[in-house]
Amino acid sequence: MADYHDDLRLAHALADAADAATMARFQALDLKVETKPDMTPVSEADRAAEELIRAGLHRERPADAILGEEYGVEGTGPRRWVIDPIDGTKNYVRGVPVWATLIALMEEGETGFQPVVGVVSAPALGRRWWAAKGLGAFTGTGPESGTRIGVSQVASLADASFAYSSLSGWEERGRLDSFLDLTRACWRTRAYGDFWPYMMVAEGTVDLCAEPELSLWDMAAVAVVVQEAGGSYTGLDGRPGPHSGNAAASNGLLHEALLGHLGHEETPGA
Repeated sequence: MADYHDDLRLAHALADAADAATMARFQALDLKVETKPDMTPVSEADRAAEELIRAGLHRERPADAILGEEYGVEGTGPRRWVIDPIDGTKNYVRGVPVWATLIALMEEGETGFQPVVGVVSAPALGRRWWAAKGLGAFTGTGPESGTRIGVSQVASLADASFAYSSLSGWEERGRLDSFLDLTRACWRTRAYGDFWPYMMVAEGTVDLCAEPELSLWDMAAVAVVVQEAGGSYTGLDGRPGPHSGNAAASNGLLHEALLGHLGHEETPGA
């Protein structure tokens, strides 16, 4: 099995640099914010953080490819770093502390590219989570102070806590009725959004979560953390990994039930 210790240490160092840049501008009254063509916001801090991470990768891993939300893809090869400089930009620009820098390394294998290293750093919360293939998942302030984490053992939806981001995305994709049926079947539901519910699944404080539309940079880092914590991470179609354009994450015991509710399109007018 490949040794990812050095890649994980690099990801932590890159997250440290990004944290310093994003925290320096968090809640700044003169923060510059623009609207991208897809009508989502981007701040100067998003771009600065991605530039810092890219510069570090160019220096330390010049042969690796890079995919980032703000500056696209560069390079080719069997190793690709995937970056979301600020996951939760809408929170960031409003001064809500629930946002994170996501850094993942993906490697090409028999099933295509899959994440093998992930760091999720939420400096305004004072939290960081990380994982590497075969090494387990951890939380703490850095690689030398990590506590190993694992998913829950809840085996029934009636006892489960379900996290989601919003209702509108499910409605837009014709899955609102199925989504609401799932919420009624669960013990507890809360709308946390972005990276956070996946980290709670990994920690065992939430049992399942799902989102109807995501990009690869939203998913790559969180997927490997959930998987290394003993959970399941697939698309709504059941395809393992972060490649389906949407996500279903659970403690594994509840995954079949989760996909049973959300893993199909509803028929209009049915």
